[in-house]
Amino acid sequence: MKPTEINFHKISRVLELSFEDGLNFKFTAEFLRVHSPSAEVKGHGPGQETLQLGKHDVNIANIEPIGHYAIKIHFDDGHDTGLFSWTYLHDLGQNYETKWQQYLDLLDEAGHKHPSLS
Repeated sequence: MKPTEINFHKISRVLELSFEDGLNFKFTAEFLRVHSPSAEVKGHGPGQETLQLGKHDVNIANIEPIGHYAIKIHFDDGHDTGLFSWTYLHDLGQNYETKWQQYLDLLDEAGHKHPSLS
């Protein structure tokens, strides 16, 4: 599943993707940063994930195409590892609400409140 359109809205910090199946997803830069497929975030196996803190103001500095299968997102906090494949982005889009709530729950369990909930 490949995107038919990719738009980054710098002021709102939202990456918008339209896919071949007609689905359209909007991702905040923060959401993409805390769900980066990199080893720094995901670890090297189950249970090795690192909770990302203080990413509510992060923005996307650059988006680099990687072949015909992915993009590399350069965030303005210096993070630029991890390739966001079309499949991964499509899955993130389909599960956005659940994944966002899981992240907020993990923040809460770790004793951190997201600024939007303060």
